[in-house]
Amino acid sequence: MGSLGFSHDDSPFPQSDQQEFKPLDPEEFRKQAHQMVDFIADYYTKIESYPVLSQVQPGYLRTRLPQNAPYRPEPLDTIFNDINRHIIPGMTHWLSPKFFAFFPATVSTAAFLGEMLCTGFNSVGFNWLSSPAVTELEMIVMDWLANMLKLPKTFTFAGTGGGVIQNTTSEAVLVTLIAARDKALERIGTDDTRNLVVYCSDQTHSTFTKASKLAGIQPRNIRSIPTSIDNEFSLCPVALRRAVRDDVAEGLVPLYLCATVGTTSTTAVDPLEQLADVASDYGMWFHVDAAYGGSACICPEFRHYLNGVERVDSLSLSPHKWLLSYLDCCCLWVKKPDLLVSALSTNPEYLKNKLSESDSVVDYKDWQVGTGRRFKSLRLWLVLRSYGVENLQSHIRSDVRMAKKFEWLVRSDPRFEVVVPRRFALVCFRLNPDSASESSRSSESLNRKLLDWVNSTGKAYMTHTIVGGVYMLRFAVGATLTEERHVIAAWKVIEEGAEAVMRSEMLGGKKL
Repeated sequence: MGSLGFSHDDSPFPQSDQQEFKPLDPEEFRKQAHQMVDFIADYYTKIESYPVLSQVQPGYLRTRLPQNAPYRPEPLDTIFNDINRHIIPGMTHWLSPKFFAFFPATVSTAAFLGEMLCTGFNSVGFNWLSSPAVTELEMIVMDWLANMLKLPKTFTFAGTGGGVIQNTTSEAVLVTLIAARDKALERIGTDDTRNLVVYCSDQTHSTFTKASKLAGIQPRNIRSIPTSIDNEFSLCPVALRRAVRDDVAEGLVPLYLCATVGTTSTTAVDPLEQLADVASDYGMWFHVDAAYGGSACICPEFRHYLNGVERVDSLSLSPHKWLLSYLDCCCLWVKKPDLLVSALSTNPEYLKNKLSESDSVVDYKDWQVGTGRRFKSLRLWLVLRSYGVENLQSHIRSDVRMAKKFEWLVRSDPRFEVVVPRRFALVCFRLNPDSASESSRSSESLNRKLLDWVNSTGKAYMTHTIVGGVYMLRFAVGATLTEERHVIAAWKVIEEGAEAVMRSEMLGGKKL
């Protein structure tokens, strides 16, 4: 008889003939993790051999993989084989040195090691007590980065503010919008959001409109102020003031202003100091989205783009774009964290504890939309410690130098023109229709064909934008593995494409 009074045959817990399933066996983990690191290192080594832009057709993967999950376990080598045969062909390779689209998603050895630790520890840091190191390291790293950017102490835990790692800019904008909304509604004594108005430029990322709707702002009250080439597509303080004044005259309540340091289309920079005057005069929350351009401001020669930041309420930037930290990582600083906490805090019985109730610790669950959060600060901590400020500055400067090289190549060819000034590592250019034959159609048609031609080769990947009615191509330097030789090679592909599309135009638009 067993200790529970059952014989082996009549036990309610029958024995299984199957080998015991151990989802986390340390020695098997060691073996397979080494195999995985070797696989990833091989991928990085071979990445130039893949077409940058995936060439597959929609639905391709469903025809290649089984309809149901396997009943029996499969060996890792078989899985690796399927990744090579089926997954990699369907990937657009953001880490390719020939990737010049959108903005880069940068990586590094140090950040990968930090991600390994983050994943390996699997700490859930919703409040201080759940894992003190998760909270305290994030506070320290956010202050380190604030100091690198020379932010005022009002944005740091060493001062009166503080920072938090969000997943994306969307979340950073949303939580500050909610804090601004609740503050304004309390001030005017209502819970009706119908009269609240928010402001941005027509170059502000589309995520601002989405976040505004999520925060309860009426779509008709989301003001997108037109920009022009005269101001290099930055937000004009005079135009903003005029729009706000008109809204106030209509009985509306100005709530929130979102400025940008490095817009997605052209890396335009909004004038923070002048915009702060308008925000201050009308009591608006002033947020700065520096997702791309903010990282460059760790370099003294770019820091002036943040002039006036001492007068804003919040600032966010995304180290995954330019500080080698892997997705996803958005750093948000606020001057008054209590406004975030007031708007976003939850206090269920099962999370109550003496330290949280004493207000002596930071509970990051009250600084974000969700509750659960990962140990993401490990990635930034390892990046900052492994490379130091000096190497991070050199990394940014190297990308800018390569962008300058590409800009020079564009300007040296009379068939092309640089459409807007280059500020960071993005060059906006186009094939000038005046350089083609008289039978040339529109500039947009010509450049669309050029973009399609270049991307179809798999030798480079770019994207486009339309600003001020002008269709232009975007060449964004910054993939971690990119070297000057890749920039020069991409330019040769672009030149070859220009020859092809212009020849096609002269032949009456026949297929290339």
